[in-house]
Amino acid sequence: MIRFRRSLLAVALLAGMVGTTAVAGSAAAATDTDIRDRLEAAPGVTVLEEQPVAAPYRFFILSITQPVDHLNPRKGTFEQRFTLLHRGTDRPTVLHTTGYNVPEYAFRSEPTRLIDGNQISVEQRFFTPSRPADPNWQQQLTIWQAATDHHRIVQALKPIYSQKWISTGASKGGMTSVYHRRFYPDDVDGTVAYVAPQDVVNDEDSAYDKFFTKVGTAECRAALDGVQIEALKRRAELVARYQAWATENQRTFTIVGNADRAFEFMVNGTTWAFWQYSLASDCADVPARTASSDDIWNWIDLIYGLDSNTDQGIEGFIPYYFQASYQLGYPEISLPHLKGLQHYRGQDRAQSYIPRELVPRFQPLAMLDIDIWVKFAGSRLLFVYGGNDPWGAEPFRLGPFTRDSQWYVAAGANHGANIAALKPDETARATSAVLRWANVTPPASSFSASGAPVYIPSLDDRNPALDRRFNR
Repeated sequence: MIRFRRSLLAVALLAGMVGTTAVAGSAAAATDTDIRDRLEAAPGVTVLEEQPVAAPYRFFILSITQPVDHLNPRKGTFEQRFTLLHRGTDRPTVLHTTGYNVPEYAFRSEPTRLIDGNQISVEQRFFTPSRPADPNWQQQLTIWQAATDHHRIVQALKPIYSQKWISTGASKGGMTSVYHRRFYPDDVDGTVAYVAPQDVVNDEDSAYDKFFTKVGTAECRAALDGVQIEALKRRAELVARYQAWATENQRTFTIVGNADRAFEFMVNGTTWAFWQYSLASDCADVPARTASSDDIWNWIDLIYGLDSNTDQGIEGFIPYYFQASYQLGYPEISLPHLKGLQHYRGQDRAQSYIPRELVPRFQPLAMLDIDIWVKFAGSRLLFVYGGNDPWGAEPFRLGPFTRDSQWYVAAGANHGANIAALKPDETARATSAVLRWANVTPPASSFSASGAPVYIPSLDDRNPALDRRFNR
């Protein structure tokens, strides 16, 4: 604004000097205040615990009071857990989520290591203990409600962490990060989504069937088909063994229905689980059709997990299966080689893994809306997929109007694909984008994701992207 009178100009300059002094004093006071005190002063935030961690970091488990229903705050509140790996208020911040529970230990995601930043890791609403006392699933467990949870956390902590923000997550966590950007695009300055599926049309799953005809070698695919066939041929023996195991370990099958149904669903999922978590080199360990029942049983347990389809194994993942039944979509593969051996063909769907009273009517436009936003309004998005990961058969795709974004596939990688697994030139381009979005000057030596910036075993050896507790 132009001032025409010198007296007014003088007053304005004086006021500006006083204001600058006040701001500087306030900033200095904030710098001198311990970070724990600043966190406790943030709106709605409670510090639950501080755990010892390698210097110069500090690690906190926190909660924030969230409305049960952001559309109607009068319906009450719940406490949402999140964690903070504090590096410094002068560093950029990574907003991370698994899309499930939050790990209760300190770790650094790949973007956090790249930008040498702080990391906030958020637990998805409705995952225990971040669940309202009397939840209304269809009104309160939507992608918009969860995105608004993230928005309120960003609002609460940006006054403390005022540098650039990058969001990230793997699998459902990557999906969640994109949903947050769709509804609150300016909350963060870039998003790195790993191995995130995007099921735009839930009833069209031929891409998965095509994937399973091409992944790996013909010999490995035949071996995986063979062990599934043999397991179902030995159904009577193995289901009896499954029921005995469940009784001995106090496991039940109320949600899925019975041990026979749970066993068939487990066999159905072994090939998917193999390619999700294993490598091509593990094909040598697939039991032959002539293998003993003990060997087949132990392999199924190793690859899929006997507990996965029990009530006790499903319970913690009911919010995921609900979301898949409601908005996210869920892959249904045809498994033609098992036709004639299955008792429950076509029933292995997300709805089979939640109590009947929770089964919602699917909302087919939710993912279409996300897809349109990514292709026509998305910006500063980085997608990384694994070439051998079945979840990548229906990926997010960039569109004609997506700005300043990148998309990669790591050849031969599984559900743990990351920037470091890409080709060297791709790793360099992806790393450069993340550093630029975070306003971080790249190291002079190289753009190596695997070695940047400093390797800290206590923070970098535990990677939740590869932990089956967080990615289904």
